[in-house]
Amino acid sequence: MDRKLELVAAESGVRLDKYVAEARPELSRSHVQKLISDGLVTVNGRPAKGSQKLKVGDRIGVVVPPPATSSLEPEEIPLNIVYEDGDLLVVNKPAGLTVHPAPGHPSHTLVNAVLAHYPDLQGAAGSTRPGIVHRLDKDTSGLMVVAKNQAAHQSLSGQIKDRSVAKRYLVLVHGHLSPSTGMVEAPIGRDPRNRKKMAVVSGGRESCTSYCVSRYLDNYTLLEVTLETGRTHQIRVHLAAIGFPVVGDETYGRRSPVLKRQFVHACHLAFRLPSTGEYVEFDAELPEDLEEALERLSLL
Repeated sequence: MDRKLELVAAESGVRLDKYVAEARPELSRSHVQKLISDGLVTVNGRPAKGSQKLKVGDRIGVVVPPPATSSLEPEEIPLNIVYEDGDLLVVNKPAGLTVHPAPGHPSHTLVNAVLAHYPDLQGAAGSTRPGIVHRLDKDTSGLMVVAKNQAAHQSLSGQIKDRSVAKRYLVLVHGHLSPSTGMVEAPIGRDPRNRKKMAVVSGGRESCTSYCVSRYLDNYTLLEVTLETGRTHQIRVHLAAIGFPVVGDETYGRRSPVLKRQFVHACHLAFRLPSTGEYVEFDAELPEDLEEALERLSLL
């Protein structure tokens, strides 16, 4: 089934293809340009060219067809299942495991692992991400919920959309972050200088991250971070933007001598079960590599 998006231009003078790609980061600029060339993008109800300059208030319609049929194969990849019922799985994803297939990474993902565990996993025809309601970066560990059927997917997606799903992360950053509690509110979109990165940009999507200091270690701060929104790389982008990059994050910070990946762990997840409405909460302790990093830093 086609997905239909509606946008309203918030600024004038920006190219159509650039605006759509920055407003919807899940769509690459090349994908947007293909949609435009196929006549699937309109401005004020009329087909438009990618080079068209927008005006404030222009209404942009985007039709995104379902992905081409894929050949997802079950793979016997170990899964740490925290909870399971007829509607969903809650898994504790290890760092290094990509959530779903993508160009350049067609297999050995969480989706492949879930298919081996539950072959009847439902998804849109040809979808490369059946059951996926939300994502974690490849090198982020922690809790994720995966829907087993369309009704559960719709329920969970709705809870995420209305911000009733609670997601909390443990994050280690460089420097002493003060005050001990705070909130970062800054729009996120594609970095205009590097399309593979995200950045705080004017005209980006509304993004809100709150934090609370858990403890200080030497010249580092361990934070409990809560996401009010769920943008790509949100935690890493926001903390780097205020001058406290995540330890081990080479994309938005720098390499770490104590850790080979970014120190981000999804430690808490809470939502309502689709079938009963019961509010459930799950917690996941820090994995061994992050615990060892904390121990090494505490000895410095």
